Amino acid sequence: MSATVLEARALLLDMDGTLVNSDAVVERCWRRWAIAQGLDPEAALKVVHGRQGYATMAALLPGRPMEQNYAENRIMLAEETADTDGVVPIGGAPAFMASIAGLPHALVTSADEALAQARMTAAALPVPETRVTAEMVGASKPDPEGFLKGAAELGFDPADCIVFEDSEAGIAAGRAAGMRVVGVGPRAAALSPDAHVEDLTQLRVETVADGSLRLHVDAR
Repeated sequence: MSATVLEARALLLDMDGTLVNSDAVVERCWRRWAIAQGLDPEAALKVVHGRQGYATMAALLPGRPMEQNYAENRIMLAEETADTDGVVPIGGAPAFMASIAGLPHALVTSADEALAQARMTAAALPVPETRVTAEMVGASKPDPEGFLKGAAELGFDPADCIVFEDSEAGIAAGRAAGMRVVGVGPRAAALSPDAHVEDLTQLRVETVADGSLRLHVDAR
């Protein structure tokens, strides 16, 4: 087993697919929506991960008014918030979150506040005090706004932050923000992140004397 070591001062964590496995809910809700729109649900599911709902709708139905996408996104968020059946933590997430308690970190998610609270609670994970949710940004991932805002909230330069992401849109957002990216899970494996893990059991965070963080990424 070999290890990659990354130095940082702050950690920026995506939620779905990174800390929480919510694929069952996402697939149920988006299959229903795709079928109602006359779309191939399998093709739709290739687009949904990592983006805010309205951005997914715009990508799948490019000629549709954005006002309609925003309206349907509100309905979708309510449906996803109410449905926590099958929401579980990603492997190693409870121990990882416990290990970074008190260290500089933030949740940066395409979910809104209510959905983030519902899913983190369903997965029995602590909700980070600093978080950037959907209603706090004007642009969805792959735009870097969320990660840049997370770094600013924590008071660190983008280059001093490491992003944890599972999706193509999220990894692109982290790169666009000028941050290093640890890819988590199968979706991230082919996207050339700076380091890749199957789950969070492969991560260990060490605090250095100067207050910086040393992230040990164990390869398998």
